[in-house]
Amino acid sequence: MARKNYSVQASDAGTSVRPTWLDLHHEDAIQPELPIVDAHHHLWDREGSIYLADEFYADAQSGHSIKSSVYIEARAMYRDYGPEEFRSIGEVEFARGMAAIGASGLYGPGRIAAGIVGMADLRRPNAEDILLRLAAAGGERFRGVRHVAAYDADERVSRRYASLPCGLLGNEDFQRGFASLQRLGMSFDAFILHPQLRELTALATRFPDAAIVLDHLGTPLGLGIYAGRRDEVFRDWRDGMRELSRCPNVFVKLSGLGMVLFGFGFHERPQPPSSEELRDAWSRYILTTIELFGVERCMFASNFPPDKGSCSYTVLWNAFKLIVSDFTAEERARLFCGSAETFYRL
Repeated sequence: MARKNYSVQASDAGTSVRPTWLDLHHEDAIQPELPIVDAHHHLWDREGSIYLADEFYADAQSGHSIKSSVYIEARAMYRDYGPEEFRSIGEVEFARGMAAIGASGLYGPGRIAAGIVGMADLRRPNAEDILLRLAAAGGERFRGVRHVAAYDADERVSRRYASLPCGLLGNEDFQRGFASLQRLGMSFDAFILHPQLRELTALATRFPDAAIVLDHLGTPLGLGIYAGRRDEVFRDWRDGMRELSRCPNVFVKLSGLGMVLFGFGFHERPQPPSSEELRDAWSRYILTTIELFGVERCMFASNFPPDKGSCSYTVLWNAFKLIVSDFTAEERARLFCGSAETFYRL
């Protein structure tokens, strides 16, 4: 039976997964006893790309102690019938099914999709009805939504998000739907690019009771017009993050650095990177974010499978552990587990 290709803008930020290439470098997991909540991953079945329970558990059981995970929408498994605004319910039903598979214990320890984040177009006049239907589909695991807002004027960046409008977070219709989200006590995952950080600050300020988590450190860009300007981009990104950190309702995911958008280019190398190489490239972004937001509002996450185009699961978590190796045990417990459990009420 032929499958439909459930394309998604967010996954376009990644690159193809090459198992043979990843096998060129192997590491054992360090600190394997440290409990981890993988606060951001996807599952899908697309032409040329399958990442379902089998694939996730194969990664999750490669040496690190994955306690549970949070499923984040990726426009996968939408219904192919009914009104457009309700088709995303299919993805939440799919994620709930994957969670039930994990809860059976047949695949091993760890609760996959213990929290589920779906997609709702908050600009719709019936946004609250959409949110309620998503919550009913997700049951006790449903936590909130992500409406990707990534946009940049440079077409070399924005072509990855060609269907997304400029200024979504400030859109009047979007904010009306966002008010419903806040009223219902649901969380919001914000996937934006670093020039948009002040837009998120304005949204978080207007809705101080909304639980917001910034995905992928705000995505400091490294391609298009931003290529070759890493120090300049870092300063602009840090200034935007400093302003955002003053909003106590905003958490941050320390994730996504393996995406093409960051411009590190690890996927272009003859061999995959070691955890030490990732530590050296990623430390200043992660440590700056933790300094600004504190361990209580920061959480590590894999962003797999998009980040799997740059490194293996074991190497990724080893790099994270190396970056915060000087932190106290209590601080590391917050970063790898506690903050995600608090934000997503796991």
